[in-house]
Amino acid sequence: MKGKRIVIALGGNAIQQGKEATAEAQIRAVARTADALAGLVSEGYEMVVTHGNGPQVGSLLLQQASSIPAIPAMPLDVCVAMTQGMIGYWFQNALDHAFLHRESPPTVATVVTRCVVDPNDPAFLNPTKPIGPFYSEEAANALTMNGYVYREDAGRGYRRVVPSPRPQSIIEHRVLTDLVERGHLVVASGGGGIPVVETGEGYVGVEAVIDKDFAAEKLAELIEADTLVILTAVEHVAIHYHQPDELALREVTAAELERYIASGEFAPGSMLPKVEAALEFVRSKDGRRAVITSLDRVKEALAGETGTMIAVSFNQLV
Repeated sequence: MKGKRIVIALGGNAIQQGKEATAEAQIRAVARTADALAGLVSEGYEMVVTHGNGPQVGSLLLQQASSIPAIPAMPLDVCVAMTQGMIGYWFQNALDHAFLHRESPPTVATVVTRCVVDPNDPAFLNPTKPIGPFYSEEAANALTMNGYVYREDAGRGYRRVVPSPRPQSIIEHRVLTDLVERGHLVVASGGGGIPVVETGEGYVGVEAVIDKDFAAEKLAELIEADTLVILTAVEHVAIHYHQPDELALREVTAAELERYIASGEFAPGSMLPKVEAALEFVRSKDGRRAVITSLDRVKEALAGETGTMIAVSFNQLV
């Protein structure tokens, strides 16, 4: 359906809300998210869902750190693969339940997805992507003895940081396109995808985490999506955020957004990667749009009633 193919990048609160990290709590959060996504399918959207996995992969690494020597810990790329499967499984069950009483529901499939990165990406020399829980400064200093790097994160404590190279391609994109064209709802590129580099003998995983918003942008390009939808905790992107003159952006062109980025309006590690990913997508091909909004307002945002809509020019915003 023309104009109806979308990629949705879910924020962390779509899977884990608050500090409760039990499987039961995360399954409840996924169920609430699935109900909102199911409504979009009823509107006729062809959809691929992506999601983050920072808390989940961080918890898995902590569990492995306390494992017995006879059972060695798995590397980060394997942990990304494991959490992709886990979270995808939760979404499959939740979406199937959300479609239980709907006529002709789509089949939901999770594809464990690999994302190619450049081994010479400068990100490998400067780890910045936070994963896992927050620690006090004292606890973080003790954990650096394991060879990990910890940095202060937005005044909330210290978190482990790992390299975050830019995605170059997604190996399974043709499979994903085929599934979408056949009417299936696909969960893919979880946690930004499994980071791999290409060698003369095939693909090899690397110790890194790919930003989910940039991975979603690359995925949206490759499957020829019409709209990239980035869901976060706020209804709109805003300039002068948390200041008396805060202003919500409803419709913004690529050129305007570039000026706001250049003036430092968006926080690194928070809104900045989202608006940068949106900008890359709308500039990738004529007619493409991006939407940034909250999960509970996504239907209205896609209809142009709320949220922040981004396009190359104003005539593409209407």
